[in-house]
Amino acid sequence: MKKRLMNDLKVAMKEKQKLRKSVITMLRAAIKQIEVDERIEVPEERVMDIIASQIKIKRKAIEDFKKAERQELVDEALEEIKVLQEYLPKQLSAIEIEKIVTEAIEMVGASSMKDMGKVMGIVNPKVKGIAEGSAVAKIVKEKLM
Repeated sequence: MKKRLMNDLKVAMKEKQKLRKSVITMLRAAIKQIEVDERIEVPEERVMDIIASQIKIKRKAIEDFKKAERQELVDEALEEIKVLQEYLPKQLSAIEIEKIVTEAIEMVGASSMKDMGKVMGIVNPKVKGIAEGSAVAKIVKEKLM
């Protein structure tokens, strides 16, 4: 993944794609920061977590930009998210998440919101990196109510 990021950065620089270059640079810096702080080589699956984390940060920023009525910043953040999502595996649809959640609910015999932790404990490892946690939690809540 790190090699792919470097190659994509070179292409973005050659083709003068400012936004793409900026996003890839930011992502590489986040990875490098962890490597320096923890004195490790960041494994591939952790890179995916970093990308997901960056997307989450961008989504929170979008909420703030909307409150401040800064549509140009909202649009830019949405474009940055699109670039970041290119590096993640294809995300599950709501229907696919719902199927996994339903199976988990049946497996643990969940019947109320008190069982949400048990259900999430089964679902999260199955959807890690391919579904957003907030989307999963929303579906679990809907099913348990």
